[in-house]
Amino acid sequence: MSSETILRISNLHVSIQDTKILRGVDLEINAGEIHALMGRNGSGKSTLANVLMGHPDYEITKGSIEYLGGDLTEMEPWERARAGVFLSFQYPQSVPGLQVGNFLRKSVQAIRGDDAPGARDFRAELNAVMSELDVDKQFLGRYVNDGFSGGEKKRFEILQLLLNKPRLAVLDETDSGLDIDALQTVAKGINAATSGDSGCLIITHYQRILNHVKPTHVHILIDGKLVRTGGADLAHEVEEKGYEWLSAESD
Repeated sequence: MSSETILRISNLHVSIQDTKILRGVDLEINAGEIHALMGRNGSGKSTLANVLMGHPDYEITKGSIEYLGGDLTEMEPWERARAGVFLSFQYPQSVPGLQVGNFLRKSVQAIRGDDAPGARDFRAELNAVMSELDVDKQFLGRYVNDGFSGGEKKRFEILQLLLNKPRLAVLDETDSGLDIDALQTVAKGINAATSGDSGCLIITHYQRILNHVKPTHVHILIDGKLVRTGGADLAHEVEEKGYEWLSAESD
């Protein structure tokens, strides 16, 4: 029995201010799969994440993006979030004046809609997730990302991931700047969130997070093109050799 296709990207070309960034990307993510997208700075990895979430600065000049069989590009960013697309930001922004606890409750209500838990069930769910990620309850009284360390910001992103229960998680360099303890905690959350009916795209420079979150597929993006796809071993090969040998092959 084949798995449900969550995301299908076909011949995707993307530009920003007349500069071509993505040059014909094909990618398919099925339920239960974890895909890792690797590449140097400037290769187009974050561009792909932003396009999936509907960033208005990026122009799709060719190709298509299907999410659960529908046209993702026809949806506004809030509609994508409500439909189960989650983006973990590389650089989460602070929101002074908005308490973490209130933000989490309102975001779960907005995204999960009729399936959102009641107040008592939400508190129980929140406590369980915070315990799993080793987040202190005093965290709920702080303002969103205001004065957070790098590790706290990334834990908060994964906390949102676990509560919102998306069908597609796009994690843009969630491992950036984390020490080993924070990395293991974040990886634990990613593994917990990736169930049989969801898919995940991890965007990263390095192989180290893939020691804790085993990908089913690894893709290498160079100059806006996917030049190689393989299994988890491909990430180890890139870690040992760098990207130069793949750059030479793609020329």
